[in-house]
Amino acid sequence: MPASPLAVDVARSPEESAGQRRSRLGLAGMLLVSSVAHFIIPRAFMKIVPRYLGHPRFWVYASGVVEAAAGALMLSSDPATRRRGGMLATATLVGVYPANIQMAVDAGRPRSLTSWGPWLRLPLQVPMVLSAARIARR
Repeated sequence: MPASPLAVDVARSPEESAGQRRSRLGLAGMLLVSSVAHFIIPRAFMKIVPRYLGHPRFWVYASGVVEAAAGALMLSSDPATRRRGGMLATATLVGVYPANIQMAVDAGRPRSLTSWGPWLRLPLQVPMVLSAARIARR
């Protein structure tokens, strides 16, 4: 039976190590889950859209679509398609960074262990950007 044209082959390419595959699939999964959340709970994301951008609903839905596209592209077994996904993921992660900054600023100065979350997210975004950039270069 032929494969569906919508089927995604996430098989490892010969030039991709097991660790690289795990990293790629992990980042793709995070982007896909996040993209779904943009549509299920948009208000949570609308709160962190920097005010100077205006139209928070637009930005939430647009970033959700772009995250879904980047994640889906990175699932491909075709190296060129994965690279495009890595480029899009890199640009997306850098592009949404102002929202992460806005979330931390809105949270205010951390006063308890749980209030450190928005602030810790800022430096933790860097490894995700670097991972996406590595995928774009493979």
